[in-house]
Amino acid sequence: MKNLFCHPCVRWSVLSLSVLASPLGVHAQDKTQSLRVSTWVPAQHALNPAVQSWIDSLKKASGGSINPTLFPSEQLGKAMDHYDMARDGLTDFAFVNPGYQPGRFPIFAAASLPFEINNAKAGSAAIDAWYRAYAAKEMKEVKYCFAFAHDPGALHSRKKVVMPADLKGMKVRPATSTVGQMVTLLGGTNVQASAPESRDAIERGVADAITFPWGSLTLFGIDKVVKFHMDTPLYVTPFVWVMNLDKYNSLSPAQKQAVDSHCTSEWAEKIGSAWADFEINGRTKLLADKANREIYALTPEQLAAWKSAVAPVRQQWADEVKKRGDDPVAVMKALQQSLTKYKSAM
Repeated sequence: MKNLFCHPCVRWSVLSLSVLASPLGVHAQDKTQSLRVSTWVPAQHALNPAVQSWIDSLKKASGGSINPTLFPSEQLGKAMDHYDMARDGLTDFAFVNPGYQPGRFPIFAAASLPFEINNAKAGSAAIDAWYRAYAAKEMKEVKYCFAFAHDPGALHSRKKVVMPADLKGMKVRPATSTVGQMVTLLGGTNVQASAPESRDAIERGVADAITFPWGSLTLFGIDKVVKFHMDTPLYVTPFVWVMNLDKYNSLSPAQKQAVDSHCTSEWAEKIGSAWADFEINGRTKLLADKANREIYALTPEQLAAWKSAVAPVRQQWADEVKKRGDDPVAVMKALQQSLTKYKSAM
């Protein structure tokens, strides 16, 4: 009897079936790509396990031909440099806080305006779905993957701050450029420091206060140098996950498909949700530490005073967007529609 599996047509059919059965149709001849993935948060931060899950899923979807390795803790470069690191190929994927470079990404800054977003889970999907219409223009030097946010952060300080006027004369490390505009508007001084540098800045008296999410406050040791915590969602910091454009363009069509399937609003929500749970748990722990800190909520009247006081920040943002040739009214309307759709608006 002839060995049917030696027949060329049968061999072709078996090979075809194996290719079709492989993840996203990845071809066996696809060149293996060993990619560097850089984050600047400490290795134990909640973001990194979520990123590792994303890496594992991407590797599987590519049939193993994309093999990313995670480098946390600023191993490949400083937090403030991560966008340029991805642009220049110093890393293949990068976790970027656009707010570390004030004025560079004015459209994206809309997501960091005070009192805008009430949660980071659905809020991450909302930010990503909105920004996709603008990323190709504002972040054209990189391959945009997705955007997400941490859970709403608050003001933490060495002295109690209740009313907007209390910020006058204080030195504040802002989370984003828009929060920095708020500080300046209210008579404070901005202190530029990345998250890993912030504890030292406060400990040395270079800064008096910081805007930061709750769980990360403890992770970076900042809870040891601040005592007063305004328990009101002030802002979220929106981030982007980006890829070196040349590296993306060098991938095979099947490998690009694998990457694209991991650059979605669904993945934005997964990453944002994992981090949000960490921040929420951090707030719960600090609330229980009554002996070492004072955590206070604003009254409705005090909150109204804050919202009124920061209203000019929105106008400053709009002016900056207009200078770049975009329509701030349309941009903000699109963001608010997305936040409403995803049930994450304040």
